[in-house]
Parts: sequence; structure tokens; C-alpha cells
Amino acid sequence: MSRSTDTELVQALADVCGHHFASAELLRGALTHPSAAGRRRDAQAKQRSYERLEFLRDRVLGLVLTDLLLHAFPAEPEGALARRLAALAREDTLAGVATTAGLGPHLTLSRAEAAGGGRDNPAILADACEAMIGALYLDGGLAAAAAFIRRYWEPPMAAEARPPQDAKTALQEWAQAAGLPLPMYRTVRTEGPPHEPLFAVEVQVAGRPPASATGRSKRTAEQAAAGALLTQLRAASDE
Repeated sequence: MSRSTDTELVQALADVCGHHFASAELLRGALTHPSAAGRRRDAQAKQRSYERLEFLRDRVLGLVLTDLLLHAFPAEPEGALARRLAALAREDTLAGVATTAGLGPHLTLSRAEAAGGGRDNPAILADACEAMIGALYLDGGLAAAAAFIRRYWEPPMAAEARPPQDAKTALQEWAQAAGLPLPMYRTVRTEGPPHEPLFAVEVQVAGRPPASATGRSKRTAEQAAAGALLTQLRAASDE
């Protein structure tokens, strides 16, 4: 796919984002993976810009989702709302939004990342979605970012009739019910480049074999490891 001009990019994503970017450079930056930079100095600059947009997204997404959840589920306690918020901000949810919005084809990636399926990589898609929210906020203010979030997050939010229970919470409750100490998590190793690390995490409950998993963040890896251990524990109890 040939690189589109900034004007074409802004026009192509106007409907997707519900916002016509005044700064094409800001939009381009949100969709440019750090691996696509050529010189080392360019790579470092793009990585900082990309990460700053992601950092901003955490605050904007959290604020807007909290407001949506408070209005959508007025009778639910704080704990239930917190579980909903965590599920809606997970990497797989962000990657799903990026896929639904069709961001993948517009990403600027290095040849190696593109050849390796980067446009369908959940971690890269989630990062791009985060950066897009940050860019929308900077270009159009909170209203532009909130409109995008409402459009793509309200359907999955409404689909969950009951508050989801994350794997770490479920594992903790399993351990407590069995009269065991809380699960212990340990980062086994970290691999990959600085802009896209891969964490390997091991979790263990006293007296039970451990389980491990990987993820693009420690939180994701811990959740995956907890899920793997829960599967082992439930399989053992069925034997």
C-alpha cells in the first residue's frame, strides 16, 4: 500500500474519527509506529511523541469511560464499575476498536513490522488506538476525543450485562476460598525493543504448579498468566 498524502489521510479518517483534523501532522504522528523512523534521532523523537500521545490517552479515556459508566450503571457499586473500566481499557478492547475503526491500513510501519503482520498485531493496534485518542484531544479538545470514545466503546459496554471479572481477581478469590495465601507474580524476563517490549510473567499459588504467559505490558502478562493458572486449577479439580 502506498503512503497516502496528509490530505488524503485526514479525509479518509474524518468519518472514522468523527473529526476533521486541523493538524495532519498530529494525525500522521498518531499512526506512525516508532519502528518506521529512519535515523536513530528520528526514531527517538517519534517514540517520545508516540508515547506521550499514549500517556495522554490513559487520562482522557479513563475520564470519558468513567463518566459513561456512571450514567449507564447508576446502581452499581464502585468495585463493579472499576471492573468494567478495567475491561474496557484492556489491550484487546483497544485493538478491537482499532480494527473496527479500520486504523490498520493507515498505519505507517517499518518494512519489517509490515511484513511481520504489524497491521494486524493487537499490541500495535492498541498502541495506535491510544495515540489516536491523544491526538483527537490535542487537535479537537475533549469533545472530539469523547465523541470517538462514545462511538466505539458504548457497544461493548452495553454488551456486558454483568460486571466482568478479570482473571487476577478470579484467581485471588479462588486462593482465598481455598484458604491459601494470595497469588505471587514474578516477571521472568523482558524481551524486544524498548518501544515494543514483551514481558514474561509467572504466577503461583502456594502448593500448586505455576503458570506463565507473555504480554506487551506487565498488566497484560499478569492477566494472561492468571487466566492460564485458573485453567490449570479448574482442570485439576475436574479430574
